[in-house]
Amino acid sequence: MTTTPPALTPDHALARLQELTVVDVRTPGEYASGHIPGAHNVPLDALRRALPALRAAHGELVLVCASGARAENARTVLAEHGIPAATITGGTRGWAERGHALHRPQGTSRTTWAMERQVRLTAGALVLAGLGLGQLHPAWLLLSAGVAGGLVFSALTDTCGMAAVLSKLPHNRPRATDLDATLAALGSTRD
Repeated sequence: MTTTPPALTPDHALARLQELTVVDVRTPGEYASGHIPGAHNVPLDALRRALPALRAAHGELVLVCASGARAENARTVLAEHGIPAATITGGTRGWAERGHALHRPQGTSRTTWAMERQVRLTAGALVLAGLGLGQLHPAWLLLSAGVAGGLVFSALTDTCGMAAVLSKLPHNRPRATDLDATLAALGSTRD
């Protein structure tokens, strides 16, 4: 049995893809916009619910997200519950940059923006709104200052409260049946 290191390069993961269980922890919308072939979608905020299925999954677990930060957070949660897992260096972005194919399901009429892009849009819009409304009343400038403070805190702690809030929007939420099907598939892959 091969022991998976804490992080795999995209090339190493591709070479071992058939023996790995890849879990994509991005939102369902992000996942639908393109994911590693064969990856199962278990959003980061549903990870604790998925622990029994992840423990029963066949093969070594490898976690992936857009760039690697959420996958590393997921790896930490799994480690706290005694479930070993690795991540893919650079996430799906790194995978695609190496020229590896992403699966894009048929029938997805529109794609959801990556969470990082959603956060940038929301933060920028809030800052602009605070500056614009600050022309009417100076207290509105606190909105821009609050967003700036949140971004600094996010960078220092490698967390993102805004992403946590945005992940609750309907286009970023899994349908219960989709998550149940994913968990059943993970549990049925056992030898």
